[in-house]
Parts: sequence; structure tokens; C-alpha cells
Amino acid sequence: MKDDALAEDYTKAGFRGSLGFGDCPALIIVDFAMAYLERGAPLYAGVEETLASCERVLAAARVAEVPVVFTRVEFLPGGADGGVFYRKVAALRCFDRGNPLAELAPSLEVRPEDIVVTKQYPSAFFGTSLSSTLTSLGVDTVVVTGVSTSGCVRATALDACQHGYIPIVVRQAVGDRSETVHEANLFDLDSKYADVLDEDEVIGHFLSGSSLARS
Repeated sequence: MKDDALAEDYTKAGFRGSLGFGDCPALIIVDFAMAYLERGAPLYAGVEETLASCERVLAAARVAEVPVVFTRVEFLPGGADGGVFYRKVAALRCFDRGNPLAELAPSLEVRPEDIVVTKQYPSAFFGTSLSSTLTSLGVDTVVVTGVSTSGCVRATALDACQHGYIPIVVRQAVGDRSETVHEANLFDLDSKYADVLDEDEVIGHFLSGSSLARS
């Protein structure tokens, strides 16, 4: 089934509804570490354009004074706190404490007022205080960017939905090592759990403060 026909089939079946923005968004930048940007690293994903989009979304969030959350991954050397996930994915050793590949991309400047969540599993919500923090800030919408679309971005967007937040995934500001996998996961997220919006729509919403609705 071709893409247009597949989308039509899902729509007729009752999927692909639109959630729209709530009243108080926060931006979550998921795991944009050097491990995904350093050529030769096991997790290198060719996501330089994704990073540029993420930088633009972040700049707009700064102007609009939207709360910013950065997530990062860190394991004890040897992965004692990584469990089955660490055993399954050997490349996660890039995130052992002290490994420079675990550092966030320098262009995504972390400011003192930003929230930094350190995690060991795909979702930014699992085993962290993120949901409590967002609740205390009055946040009802999370704008998700970062890497990877099929992994930690997807898990975070899904868990946002399950915690009662409206998940908005920025199409150009998330990336994966495979374009096919990236697009398949965006389609599924947009069909069932989140709104997948273009960068320009999200930036426009941040800067205008007005609610955007998809036709």
C-alpha cells in the first residue's frame, strides 16, 4: 500500500486525529549527544540537519520563554544500572560515565535555568522526576526533539501521552540512522500517540503564542 493510500486507510479507520497545542508547552531535547554526531562512533547517525533544526526550535523556545528540558544518558561503567537495555545494545557503552561521546552537542547550550534529566532507559519519563517537574510548572504540552526517532524520541512521546501531556514531535528536529525507520515511526506516532508537526509550525506557535490547528 502506497503512502497516500495508507494514510487514507488509517484516517478512515479512525486514526490520525489532531490534538493541537495546549496552553503551556515545554521543549524536550532528547539525548542529542556527540555519540550521534561523531563520525566513526557506533551510534553515528548522520543527523547534522536534525541538529540544525533542533537549534532553531530551541532558539524560538528561548525567545518565547518556554521551559527547556535536556535529557542525557549516563551509565555506571559496566552498565550495572543499565539492566537488560544495556545488555541488548552494545553501543550504549558510549554513555558510560566519563565517555566524551556522552556529552551533549555544544551548540545546544544548556543554561542554568534549564532542566537536565539523566536517564538510563529510552523514555525521559521512566525512572525520573520529569513528570513531577512538568506538573509543577503547569505544563500540558511537550514538544519533543532529538534522537533517535525510533528509540528515545518515540518512547518519550509515547510516555508523554500516557502521563497526560499532549506530545508534539517536530518532524525536522528528530532523526534516526535510517530514513525508512525514521519515517515509519513518525507515521505511527502521528497516527496514534502524538501530533507530528513541521518545524515552521512549532516555531510559529512559540513566537506567536497562538494555537495552531492542522487542517
